[in-house]
Amino acid sequence: MATNAIDQTRRMLSLVTYLRERPGARVGDVARAFGITEDELIADLDVLPMCGTSFRGGDLLDIDTDGDRIWWHNPDDVAEPLRLAADEATALLVAARAVATLPGLREGDRQALLRATAKLEAAAGEAAGASSRLSVTFESEGGVFADVDRAIAERRRLWLRYYSPARDELTEREVDPIRLFAVGHTYMEAWCRLSEARRTFRLDRVAEIKLLDAPADPPPVELRDLSEGLVQPAAEDPEVSIEVGPGGRWVAEYYPHDSAEELPDGGLRITLRTPDPASLRRLALRLGGDGRIVAPQALADSARQAADRALAAYGE
Repeated sequence: MATNAIDQTRRMLSLVTYLRERPGARVGDVARAFGITEDELIADLDVLPMCGTSFRGGDLLDIDTDGDRIWWHNPDDVAEPLRLAADEATALLVAARAVATLPGLREGDRQALLRATAKLEAAAGEAAGASSRLSVTFESEGGVFADVDRAIAERRRLWLRYYSPARDELTEREVDPIRLFAVGHTYMEAWCRLSEARRTFRLDRVAEIKLLDAPADPPPVELRDLSEGLVQPAAEDPEVSIEVGPGGRWVAEYYPHDSAEELPDGGLRITLRTPDPASLRRLALRLGGDGRIVAPQALADSARQAADRALAAYGE
């Protein structure tokens, strides 16, 4: 079952208490206790070591697993009373007040956050006064995230105006959200009623969003394993060859590829697979003089024509 971000946060907070009381707990037992799969539990355990009692990175949770049992090596270190420095208290108060204003936040969660903020203000003393002079305004992605999170929690359908970079156009569609996840950017996985298929939407490309009264009813789907990244080419996908100069070597770091051959000028000849070769036209335009599509020829010609149109538009 898909969970939203707030539910996952609640679960992970409970997981800390659960593991503290059960040293060496078995992965299967913990997953059953929380009503999640073992893969979901392992994903939570991958995040917990990045959490702790200091914004500066100290006193992090030293939790790991051998695949069978879960071990927490420093529970006593992080159990000491929390002492925040002035800058930490200020940052926490500003963030808490900002989150409390997010549209779509459930009222019970908002009130709990406000109560916690009031307690923190009382404990922070002078630092609380400094934080009151600061504010944070979320960009559009924050509002989109809140609406998607609410839609998942309330099992409601969404209407979107979404920008598709591959086609360079805005489309309108209704979707049944399945889950939120982050792989570099924040994404929503949903059942798209326009294409009647599962689709992934990047939140910063949502131009407009509305929460509908219609219930969300996505068909049962197996959630993809994203541990290897969002783009996972299949062996049968078309092969594309790209040559990049020294300034375009970053492509090999960001795009899954089959091979990257060194070139005499310090560049690379990269061979990769993609289910939608046309989407690489934008990559070619971004590279400019630092790269070009070599094969297939039809795609190379298409990218060259797109570059010519762009240059013509600048000339006008």
